[in-house]
Amino acid sequence: MKQMEINDYKGKVKPSWCPGCGNHAVLLALKKAMAELNYQTHETSIVSGIGCSSRFPFFMSTYGFHTIHGRVLPVAIGLKQAKPEINVIAVGGDGDGLSIGGNHFIHAGRKNPNITYIMMDNEIYALTKGQCSPTSRAGTITKCNPYAWTADRINPVLMALSFNASYVARGYSGDVNQLEKLILEGLKHKGFSFIHIISPCVQYNKVTSFEKIKEIIKYLPDNHDMTDKLNAMKYAFAPDGPYTGIFYKVERPTYEERFSEVISKSKQNITEPYTIKDVIKQFQ
Repeated sequence: MKQMEINDYKGKVKPSWCPGCGNHAVLLALKKAMAELNYQTHETSIVSGIGCSSRFPFFMSTYGFHTIHGRVLPVAIGLKQAKPEINVIAVGGDGDGLSIGGNHFIHAGRKNPNITYIMMDNEIYALTKGQCSPTSRAGTITKCNPYAWTADRINPVLMALSFNASYVARGYSGDVNQLEKLILEGLKHKGFSFIHIISPCVQYNKVTSFEKIKEIIKYLPDNHDMTDKLNAMKYAFAPDGPYTGIFYKVERPTYEERFSEVISKSKQNITEPYTIKDVIKQFQ
C-alpha cells in the first residue's frame, strides 16, 4: 500500500473558488487529514451537493459524486451502505445542507451512518450571486433583500446535537491547523461525524468577514466534557462565541451495523439458495 502524501490527492481540475475564499483552507486541511490516515484514493469517495463548496470532488483525485441540490447525505449514506469498506466523505454548504437538504440532515443524525459530513458555512448563496441562506444574519442586505433579511438564523451545531449526531465539531477556515485536527478526528470517528466550518465569502457576504470572525471566535475550554450533550448545547448557544472545537463525541451503533443485523434476521427462516419468492413468503 502506498504511503499517501498531500499532493497525491490533487485533482486534475484546478480549484475555481475566488482568491481568498475559506474553502481553499478546508481543501488543504482535508488533504492533510487524509494523508495522515493514509486514505487511498481508490478507497475513498467524496460526495457533494450543489454550491461553491460542492465543487469539492472536482478538485480531488478520489472517486467523487456530484449530486443534485440538497441530496448529498442520502447519496453518501446509500454509497456507504452499498460499499461499507470505502471511506465516504460528504461535503456541502449551508444553503445546500440546511435548506432543501435540512430534512436529510435530521435523519442522518439519528441513523448514525459511518460517514463524515463537512459543511462549509459562508452564510450566503454565493454560487448564485448572493442570496440569503438559512444561516444569514438578520439585517443582511443582498440583491434579493435590498432592505434587510428578516428571518432568524439556523444554528447548525445545535441542530446536529439535537439530532443525536455522534460527533459534532466546529472549525474556522482561518485556522487550518485546528481544522485539520477536527477533520482528522471526524474521519477516525465511527459513526456520523458532522463538522461545521465557518468559511466567510469574500465576494458576496459583507456582513461576516475573516477580520470580524477572528475578533470574536473562541476555543472550547480544555476541560470541556465531550460526552456531555447539554454542556455542548450551552456552548453552541453561547452569545460570546462562536466557539470552535469538538462539542460532542460518543460511540454508539452505526446505521450499517444495525442494518446488517436486520439482514441477518431476515435470512434466519430462509434456506439458501433462495429466490425472491422465498423472501415474500415471510410476509404472507
